[in-house]
Amino acid sequence: MKGMGIGAVLISETRQHYTVTAQLRFYCTNNMAEYEACILGLRLSIDMGVQEVLVMGDSDLLVHQTQGKWETRDLKLISYRQYLHELCQRFQSIEFKHILRIHNEVADALATLVSMLHHPNKAYVEPLQIQVRDQHTYCNVVEEELDGEPWFHDIKEYIRMGVYPIQATGDQKRAIRRLASGFFLSGGVLYKRTPNLGLLRCIDARHATSIMTEFCSKQVERDFKTHYQIPESVK
Repeated sequence: MKGMGIGAVLISETRQHYTVTAQLRFYCTNNMAEYEACILGLRLSIDMGVQEVLVMGDSDLLVHQTQGKWETRDLKLISYRQYLHELCQRFQSIEFKHILRIHNEVADALATLVSMLHHPNKAYVEPLQIQVRDQHTYCNVVEEELDGEPWFHDIKEYIRMGVYPIQATGDQKRAIRRLASGFFLSGGVLYKRTPNLGLLRCIDARHATSIMTEFCSKQVERDFKTHYQIPESVK
């Protein structure tokens, strides 16, 4: 198969995840791809100065051949096996362990993703960033503005007084005028017009944080009451 994607995930003792992917632009079998992925992960480990490695893969053949339990009879895999053995000598400690495919879903997902990408040979692909969140998006705290002014300050001042920031360039002034057309000022309160002619009140980070904190606390209380039966004596 040509254009197959491979991926590996390096997990540190502190649970930091480092991912690496590659697209194989040559004809290869599934077993060759398994070796390519393993070598890709080991080379990443070497580049990062890792000395002790536990390799976990879902390929029975690769793990057992590397452990010496199975012979390597396929001519296409002999060179891979030899090179993998040389890489293993670069570590103070290395162990191979077979896991079920369902437990290797991150690496499989990376391989599937990269196999779908089509880009020129010299194209640079930005590193893939994966975030793991332990709470709902609406519970994320809004960051405070660095200059102490709300994000809509320049728009509001332009609508109210027709003035621009002192250091504003020509392009920035045009951007403010364009943005201002989508807002409405009433009684000192700025509103954002919506496509259905509705109005959304603009608030600063401090008020946004207060509202989100109150909303999250009420949401947690509702979720708790939904999942647990609270005795009347406790209410």
